[in-house]
Amino acid sequence: MVTDGRRGPTRRALLAAALAVAGGARPAASATPRIAAIDWAMAETAMALGQPPVAIAELVSFRHSAPQPPVPGTVDLGLRGTPNLEALSLTAPDLILSSGYYSFVEPQLRRIAPVFSRNLYTPGEAPFPGLMDLIPDLAAVLGSGAGEQVRHDVEAAFAALAERVAGSADRDCLLMEMGDARHIRVFGDDSLFDGALRAMGLRNAWPARTRFAFAAPVPIERLADFPQARFVVIGDVPPQVERALRTGALWNSLPPVRAGRIHRLPEINGFGGIPSALRFGRDLADTLESAA
Repeated sequence: MVTDGRRGPTRRALLAAALAVAGGARPAASATPRIAAIDWAMAETAMALGQPPVAIAELVSFRHSAPQPPVPGTVDLGLRGTPNLEALSLTAPDLILSSGYYSFVEPQLRRIAPVFSRNLYTPGEAPFPGLMDLIPDLAAVLGSGAGEQVRHDVEAAFAALAERVAGSADRDCLLMEMGDARHIRVFGDDSLFDGALRAMGLRNAWPARTRFAFAAPVPIERLADFPQARFVVIGDVPPQVERALRTGALWNSLPPVRAGRIHRLPEINGFGGIPSALRFGRDLADTLESAA
């Protein structure tokens, strides 16, 4: 173990030891570690545990969709896929939070500090349980005793949301982002939002998996297959798309549109952590109550 002759084991050495037995005993560090986050779900989880990162990749975009704003003075590390290693090194982190998405860059990251990484999003697999498990696991690595309490609070929050929306459980929800006037991105049972929906006692109308792609891959005509659903539109709709939908014959002929069963939510990170799932749940509960 690397030590400092004046102070004993360094925070970084203690964190490295904890990472070597991830999921086991918490490190004995007393000082709050300096964290840098490449992955946003990891950043959100650290913030929920009361240990916000000092540096986050794509900070401007993160601010736009994050359920909790980063602390003042947080450093922007550049793109998540190609982080600025010089800026990262200058922040002198004790720990770097990453995920399977960025495994190709981990050898460079490990030259700067220990890396804690998880495969949080795997095609075809529900991410929600793993993201819940991440809360106590990351707390253990950080030497925080807050993990189980935060997880308990999350479960209680979803239970309260389930009570609020119980009157809306009669209809399934179709969760979507608008790509353009002819295409949408639909969230299936392998999405963060589906997990939040289930935790609230609601059902997802989409029977297939999420088809993530650079362009929204589902033609808008597929919406005709769900005449009884509630349409939940997540994120900003570009003005030109909004105008096209207002005058579009197909869109305006859909039964949920004609019946006013459209619910708009703000921009929420579909690849975030449990804090993003909670934000989705609260925003959905608000719009369902206002429409009742």
